[in-house]
Amino acid sequence: METARMPRPGGAITTLITPFRHGCLDRPALRALAEWQILSGVDGLTVCSTTGEGPTLSQQERAEAIDLVIRSAAGRVPVIAATGTNSTDSTIALTREAEVLGAAAALVTVPYYSKPGQQGIVHHFEQLSAASGLPVIIDHAPAQTASDLSTETLGRLATIPGIFGIRDATGDIARFVGLSAILRQRFRFFSGHDPSALAFTIAGGDGMISSGANVVPRLFISMQQAARAGNLSAARSLQDRLMPLISVLGPEGDPARIKHALRLVRGLKAELRLPLVAAEPEVCLAIGEALAPFLDESSTRMALSL
Repeated sequence: METARMPRPGGAITTLITPFRHGCLDRPALRALAEWQILSGVDGLTVCSTTGEGPTLSQQERAEAIDLVIRSAAGRVPVIAATGTNSTDSTIALTREAEVLGAAAALVTVPYYSKPGQQGIVHHFEQLSAASGLPVIIDHAPAQTASDLSTETLGRLATIPGIFGIRDATGDIARFVGLSAILRQRFRFFSGHDPSALAFTIAGGDGMISSGANVVPRLFISMQQAARAGNLSAARSLQDRLMPLISVLGPEGDPARIKHALRLVRGLKAELRLPLVAAEPEVCLAIGEALAPFLDESSTRMALSL
């Protein structure tokens, strides 16, 4: 097993979709997608997230997907396994499994649906950190979980050694900027909200864990690199190119929309698992229009170079 590496600051990490074929995990397609992402220069890969339809995967499929991407990466980039559920016991079990498989870190959502409250959230992560040695990136997406992290709770979470970073999908830059210097130095902060990811990095964030990077990874990487180098003009120009696509894919990436975009760019099957269904025809048309500038020149050859 290759030695896992942690994501470096300032990068673009792709939260991969999970390809399916005839209802089953499409292993060759997932392997090819991971390889393309790595060759495109991404700084890491996340597997089995909501973008990857993780909640619909069986435990065996989750393990196979994580193992396949880790083996494909072969130590070239860190692989982060999304292991969070609304049950502490199952989150611990999935995180331990990802650790055994060789993941570099776990992306763990704030427990959803059950609304555990701030005290329950802290205890959840305390128990997880005590049970596993895998570094944890907390996935903070209150629009999906119905549970917000207060600044006070972040301070309490900062005392838990196993927590490495925060993926902030709120899009609230002012809130991030308002955090104390101690908290901003304690965690690595990654944007999980593609429309505001550039502003997040300019404000001092450490990069992005992006769903849109599935489709045109080189542009997302270039945008982040330009921002970190202080070339804001280039970064904003790249953002302007990306915004029509980001807008139609959705701020946190709808798997149906991303898979349709990848069908156009890579010829990947757009198969989904219920309760997700294919994007509406008008949405598919809008995705095609947003991708047109990237596909017009030399068509497929241009697409594969992005």
